[in-house]
Amino acid sequence: MTTPDAVRLTQYARGGGCACKIPPGELEETIARLLPGGPGTDLMVGVEHGDDGAVVRVSPALAVVVTADFFTPVVDDAYTFGRIAAANALSDIYAMGGVPLVAVNLLGWPRDKLPAELAAEVLRGGLDVGRAAHCHVAGGHSIDDPEPKYGMAVTGTADPAALLRIDAGRPGLPLSLTKPIGTGVLNAWHKATGQVSADAVEVMTTLNADASRLALAAGIRCATDVTGFGLLGHLFKLARASGVSAVLDHAAVPLIDGTRAAARAGHMPGGTRRNLQWVRPHTDAGAVGEDDLLLLADAQTSGGLLVAGELVRRRDSVLTIR
Repeated sequence: MTTPDAVRLTQYARGGGCACKIPPGELEETIARLLPGGPGTDLMVGVEHGDDGAVVRVSPALAVVVTADFFTPVVDDAYTFGRIAAANALSDIYAMGGVPLVAVNLLGWPRDKLPAELAAEVLRGGLDVGRAAHCHVAGGHSIDDPEPKYGMAVTGTADPAALLRIDAGRPGLPLSLTKPIGTGVLNAWHKATGQVSADAVEVMTTLNADASRLALAAGIRCATDVTGFGLLGHLFKLARASGVSAVLDHAAVPLIDGTRAAARAGHMPGGTRRNLQWVRPHTDAGAVGEDDLLLLADAQTSGGLLVAGELVRRRDSVLTIR
């Protein structure tokens, strides 16, 4: 068994983070058979449009939001991996306009390869992020797995009359993005070189709580978080679900420092290329080149919210609004 100090977690998994998602087109074909036969009354949001969480109304003033999210390591440090995975799972609740209430851990661990001390560090990272989100973390489920995996199943609450939904976009609304992109490229660079992007870690461990609160306070009703399908993929899903088209100024999209250099060095996740292949038939790229399109399709881990509406930046906010 490997000692904790010698471990590079990213070397124990084929993919990393949300870049290891099942390709979007393949996933949609798989879940198509799960669509309900008709509209429900209490199930307000299901699998119809690929929203970030499911929403069940339990009373006129209260809805329950549920989600689950887990993935393989994007960084070598176990504690940081736990923080990133927890922030990513909580993001689905914020993307629906909810407040997380309780989370349970989802852990896969190769017991014969990696020490239990590292698994404990992963869980400690998740617990600390849960505490920062004022979300209880209670137990969970673990399995002996050939690859390390971690995430959470999260339950939250929301106002049924003030949800953030992927299908609530309207013509003429501006688009706001609350975090810069590039984590897929920078995580691939980290896996290949062992070098850490502190900026990417900061982006991935930042909660989307402020972004969600600002959106609700502004009366916004349409949002999604930008994760494994990239900015272009999630924007396409939002536009399709809302029955609108979208215009994106690629020069206005913020990149994490170092992203372009890492991409030029060839550190491009396979998930990013699959994302672009999926959205290309639905995209008029104009004069935007292949390199920029790949960055716009980059598979993000624990990305920001993409909001159909204008957010006003506050002095004390951690948000980057474009």
